[in-house]
Amino acid sequence: MTALALGLRYFAGVFAIAFALGTIRTLWLAPAVGAMAAVAMEVPIILAVSWWWGRRLLARQPLGLAERVVMGGSAFVWLMLAEFGLAMAFGRAPGAYLASFFTADGLLGLAGQLAFAALPLFIKPARR
Repeated sequence: MTALALGLRYFAGVFAIAFALGTIRTLWLAPAVGAMAAVAMEVPIILAVSWWWGRRLLARQPLGLAERVVMGGSAFVWLMLAEFGLAMAFGRAPGAYLASFFTADGLLGLAGQLAFAALPLFIKPARR
């Protein structure tokens, strides 16, 4: 399996969980504790899921460092495209979507997304 295909699988596996958690965060958690606290609670869970899923994928298909960069980078691109598509589907204007990254909770979420992309670099590949 190529690094691009593995990046797509990495994105899809994590996004499935993140979509469910994001729904909970947006509809119930953020109104109760505030947007920043809600994102601060969600990010570590998503990163733990990312680590677990990335380890599973890389245990089955070990990749070299450059290939893991492609895996994480392509997963990040898929994530941004999916989030942008969802924002448009739910009626957010493109400018409002981009502006959301320049809030405290948006920056924390973006930091989590960048960490998600970088995690494959830090997952020790299985010995061959």
